[in-house]
Amino acid sequence: MTTANEQQWAAVDAYVEQTVVRQDEVFDRVRRRADEAGMPRIEVSAAHGKMLALLAEISGARRVLEVGTLAGFSTIWMARAVGDQGQVITCEYEPRHAEVAQANLEDAGVADRVQIRLGAAEDSLRQLIAEEPEPFDLVFLDADKAGNARYLQLAVQMARPGTVIVGDNVVRGGQILDADSQDPDIRGIWDFLEAQGSSPVLEATAVQTVGAKGWDGFSLAVVRSA
Repeated sequence: MTTANEQQWAAVDAYVEQTVVRQDEVFDRVRRRADEAGMPRIEVSAAHGKMLALLAEISGARRVLEVGTLAGFSTIWMARAVGDQGQVITCEYEPRHAEVAQANLEDAGVADRVQIRLGAAEDSLRQLIAEEPEPFDLVFLDADKAGNARYLQLAVQMARPGTVIVGDNVVRGGQILDADSQDPDIRGIWDFLEAQGSSPVLEATAVQTVGAKGWDGFSLAVVRSA
């Protein structure tokens, strides 16, 4: 049952989307394809998608690494931000999700600057490391939370001083305060946040959010040395 507060959070999100974000009709088609494919509605909000795009622009990012493609909603925001000379490499486990995302990327006109890596995220990241890529400027972690600490450790190996790392869904309705939780995602978030807080090469914070998707939050870190 939706509470009055949740209804108000969603209404504020809608207001922000209409007045500030002003996303175009491409994203309506992204959602429609995702719904038709029976995909879960767990993509970032429009406001968060544009935040990622702005972080890419602010940091001057030209190379972006994303873990968790889903239907390509956040991928499109970041691919637009890096420009036609930039590149986004995005890792997706589910073949059907990757198929839908590819169609959405083509519709958005950014497929030429996005590479989808299909397979388990940790395997894809280790393969990337073996390829010795140029450092990534922005990293967005939005796959299974149980693996976030490992993904962070691997992503840092492909970073440079100044690389921005964003982790999504780190509050999960306050469940991170349940010290007795056996949920692998919650325990993964603990490891992820603790790894950032204790890392000698990262400066990080985490911010709570409320909106159409409820009470959650994201972490934000910058690589000080690599």
